[in-house]
Amino acid sequence: MNRHLLAAGFGLAVLGLAASGEAKTFVYCSEGSPENFYPAINTTGTSFDASSRQIYSRLVEFKLGTTEVEAGLAESWDVAPDGLAYTFHLRKGVKWQTTAGFTPSRDFNADDVIFSFERQWKTDNAYFKVTSDNHSYFNDMDMPSSLKSIDKVDDYTVRFSLNTPNAPFLANMAMDFASIESKEYADKMLAAGTPEKVDQEPVGTGPFQLESYQKDAIIRYQANPSFYKGKVKVDSLVFAITPDASVRFAKLKSGECDLIPYPAPADVPAMRSDNSLKVLDQAGLNIAYLAFNTSKKPYDDIRVRRAVDMAINKKAIVDAVYLGFGIPAKNPIPPSMWSYNDAVKDYDYDPDGAKKLLADAGLANGFDTDLWFMPVQRPYNPNGKRIGELMQADLAKVGINAKLVTFEWGQYRKKLQGGEPMLMQFGWTGDNGDPDNFLNTLLGCAAAKIGGNNVARWCYKDFDDLVAEAQRTADPKKRTELYEKAQLVFKDQTPWFTIAHSLQIAAMRGNVEGFKLSPLGYHDFSEVDKK
Repeated sequence: MNRHLLAAGFGLAVLGLAASGEAKTFVYCSEGSPENFYPAINTTGTSFDASSRQIYSRLVEFKLGTTEVEAGLAESWDVAPDGLAYTFHLRKGVKWQTTAGFTPSRDFNADDVIFSFERQWKTDNAYFKVTSDNHSYFNDMDMPSSLKSIDKVDDYTVRFSLNTPNAPFLANMAMDFASIESKEYADKMLAAGTPEKVDQEPVGTGPFQLESYQKDAIIRYQANPSFYKGKVKVDSLVFAITPDASVRFAKLKSGECDLIPYPAPADVPAMRSDNSLKVLDQAGLNIAYLAFNTSKKPYDDIRVRRAVDMAINKKAIVDAVYLGFGIPAKNPIPPSMWSYNDAVKDYDYDPDGAKKLLADAGLANGFDTDLWFMPVQRPYNPNGKRIGELMQADLAKVGINAKLVTFEWGQYRKKLQGGEPMLMQFGWTGDNGDPDNFLNTLLGCAAAKIGGNNVARWCYKDFDDLVAEAQRTADPKKRTELYEKAQLVFKDQTPWFTIAHSLQIAAMRGNVEGFKLSPLGYHDFSEVDKK
């Protein structure tokens, strides 16, 4: 793979190629570099956009623009009456991508499905530790204890057997961690002594295949000519990595980009008034929050957590930073998600009440803390630094001296999951439309460990029992009741200061067709076209 690209002038080169009629190139000005091209060890939309949604496919997929599950690499499936087995009937004739380093000798089959999941599950699998053994989603959703076995019934039939019923299981199978890799490619790279190439030079069955990547500059893809749904409408796809929102907007106006994500809220009115552009927006399944590291003092004390919550002026932050594109959050799931408990009462902004709680906790003179702010824009957090500064000023009024800290996004996430910060901004866009994906993945005990997504390190039995019971329950009404109770426990115990739920926004050139916003936050270009 050519990893020595010249980024300078790429925009003009791409535009010239498209204008000449020789090829149709779509340029997406992305906000950051992927961590790698192996979806199962990543948790960021930036990495998922660059890998799983372009290169790979899954047994089932989310219908574009929805949370509805539809057939993917499995053309049909059966669920046992007791909910303890899912049998997937695989699509025949699906081709693996061919690269300079790998030419497949067979089509996709059951062996690939079993390899892709056992790589994350079986510690004796040769690929378990390749690139990383931290399979965040697989572990945080408690898949190791949920799965009983994965069996090859025949070359085109795979059965997943569970220890307990798992209501969101099918939707989970459409998530990025469930992307299917080639076992034949993995075996070949292992035999050659270069297993890491499977994650660096990926081979998938998706709409695009990776051509080249220069970190922090550009990713180039070519349309997969053998894509099982048919070749996509554009010939090539370019991710022009552009972290600054104002620069992305400038590139969109000049025609260097066809589509941009996460515009600055202040720029949206100008985008809407430009007749050459189109702006898409919809309610996002997301949450921005400030997590308390409950494993560290003084945040192991519920009085301190509540004091911080009461000391921060949430409405002022949402008004100043989201500029009408967000609403204050009181629950860990968004109001557009089923089972949202609107009866939950948020804490009032009350600096005097915060001081009293601190005094009750023996901290009448305040204390010092770090406050980590997000270094990148996400759909739920348009400006982490500004939010951090406003929080810092509010906390100072009650005697809490907060030192602002940040790192490059990959390091930031790694350090949060490693348990380093005391007080930290983070957020989430739902992966499958199920409350379990928020309440269990972000707040469950299985995720409250080093490398887990429960960065608050909060493990509370009453909450965990409710969420676990909801996961085992098929009845939507009963699940709703359990999740509503869990939200009450969450607010009472305050492991997070909930900040906001925001609109999801993207802007594109007027000639772009076929792109749909996903409520799950990812960017899929399999149906995009330019007229």
